[in-house]
Amino acid sequence: MTEDPFVVHRSLLFTVAYEMLGSSADAEDVLQESWLRWADVDRAQVRDPRAYLVRTVTRQALNRLRTLSRSREDYVGEWLPEPLLTSPDVAEDIELAENVSIAMLTVLETLGPTERAVFVLREVFEVPYGEIAETVGKSAAAVRQIARRAREHVAARRPRVPVSRSEQQAVVERFLAALRTGRLQELLDVMAPDVVLIADGGGLAGAARAPIHGAALVASMLALPGRAVSAVWLNGAPAGRIEIDGRVAAVSLVVEDGKVTRIHAIANPRKLTRLDEPAELAR
Repeated sequence: MTEDPFVVHRSLLFTVAYEMLGSSADAEDVLQESWLRWADVDRAQVRDPRAYLVRTVTRQALNRLRTLSRSREDYVGEWLPEPLLTSPDVAEDIELAENVSIAMLTVLETLGPTERAVFVLREVFEVPYGEIAETVGKSAAAVRQIARRAREHVAARRPRVPVSRSEQQAVVERFLAALRTGRLQELLDVMAPDVVLIADGGGLAGAARAPIHGAALVASMLALPGRAVSAVWLNGAPAGRIEIDGRVAAVSLVVEDGKVTRIHAIANPRKLTRLDEPAELAR
């Protein structure tokens, strides 16, 4: 007996849902809802199970995203995506790693639900315009226009200069080493003057509720002794895990021109449940 297409494509379906929602918990809920619908389908009528399942998951993710968009307006402080522990192998697919990065997911959060769906399906998974149109309930011409606007929106907000994997890793290692020592000057040396720190505590952990700008202020907040700092791979990129007094935070960095330009620190404990087992991501 051949394996069920849902099982075969589960990693892909999870990745689609996670890209849409920025939350592994919500992505898993969407997969469960999609599985229930798939279980009732007459498989003999499905010509392309992969495409059918991607459409199903996208529709369910869209429904959930519209609900979440309203609830996130009441979120305490800054909202950041839920980090995923990944293996270094994910970074081998450069496009996948870039598109599941915390930085990219943060940018995607600024798109409307339909724009996000179109961008993810077209730019990340290369789904034909006709299939996207069927998925989101728009004409193919409208989807092309939405895709163009979404690309321009994302391009204006993503890091300006692509960084090689080796350079990213070297800068992240320097930053984490500076965190371990807690030395102010070492932190200042590795950060750009206009660095921005964005922290997400969700009202459940201590975190600044607004972005902090400038190397001097950011370094003064980070130069604290008495914490354990370890290197991990999060969302396809080298990153950090910090523990202090039993509390955990995940730190993802944006690097440009050899300096850290943006720091995403996730301390909300509800978003740190996927830091012990690598997530299976696929395109």
